[in-house]
Amino acid sequence: MDERLSPLPPGTAAPAFTLPRSPHASVTLADLRGRRGILAFHPADWEPVSLEQLVLYQDYLAQFAKLGGTLIAVSTDHVWSHAAFARAAGIDYPLLADAHPQGAVSRAYGVYDEKAGACARSLFVIDERGVIRWSQTYPAGVNPGVDGILTALEAMGPMEDATERKREGMEAAQEER
Repeated sequence: MDERLSPLPPGTAAPAFTLPRSPHASVTLADLRGRRGILAFHPADWEPVSLEQLVLYQDYLAQFAKLGGTLIAVSTDHVWSHAAFARAAGIDYPLLADAHPQGAVSRAYGVYDEKAGACARSLFVIDERGVIRWSQTYPAGVNPGVDGILTALEAMGPMEDATERKREGMEAAQEER
């Protein structure tokens, strides 16, 4: 890991982004509003540790979802690489291309490794309001596994029910009258 990397710490508003997941579709941070986001930055699709890591995450998608988490992976690979990699590895979640300009979103999150010319292996858990609740960067040769993600999601407690929030807001407005 490059010691100069400085991943955004918990409590920081997650930087907005729009990145392509295919030549015809993009994903934005705003798409995650109201849900918990898991951003998994990885150095390259076909790199062996990334393959192991991202396939592991595919196996845990249901557990992430039970805790309100929506997984998105990001690297500086292009959408065509992502498409072939996802097909070969059996990955169903979005793989986003931080390729043009190269590493712009990775830089905004403090995890672009200039020496390697790629994203550092880093994880972020973002709450329903777009605030980073947990972040960690790992050496390129280390698969971070799922424990940190699951612990961060569990520590956030149960998801707030949008219907419940709306009802509470209406009750508060009535009390003010």
